[in-house]
Amino acid sequence: MRSNDLLTIGEVSARTGVSVSALHFYERHGLITSTRSAGNQRRFSRHMLRRISLILVAKRLGIPLAEVAEAFASLPAEAEPSSEDWRRVSRAWKVRLEERRAAIESLERELVGCIGCGCLSMRSCDLLNPGDALGAEGSGPRRVAPALRHALDDDAAAPS
Repeated sequence: MRSNDLLTIGEVSARTGVSVSALHFYERHGLITSTRSAGNQRRFSRHMLRRISLILVAKRLGIPLAEVAEAFASLPAEAEPSSEDWRRVSRAWKVRLEERRAAIESLERELVGCIGCGCLSMRSCDLLNPGDALGAEGSGPRRVAPALRHALDDDAAAPS
């Protein structure tokens, strides 16, 4: 590798917009690698810019760094990954993103139903009260603080 193919940590930071401390973090966690110069300074291969860009995209998509590390483990660290390597990683992430989208849509449907009825103890509430567990505790708002619940119970027991 030619010396002009290597970038200093400052150059990598400037090119990617990622702070030096974040680059150190990524390196400690095996997401990127560097070599050392004769003066013991970090030098990064140019292809690390692509890895760092992918880390930034993954963060924006909500992909945890542990999953990024898992994907990068299958990529060569010492050479630029091939187009097929990147396609393989992107296919795996696409599947994970589709699974997350389905889970979010399901949660959204459950929340719309829950917001619509406003209950915490009806038998139909599977989100906050699966199996109507709160119904066994009695009527009324069971998740209210105990002191307030006792006050509500006392008010309900008082003659009108």
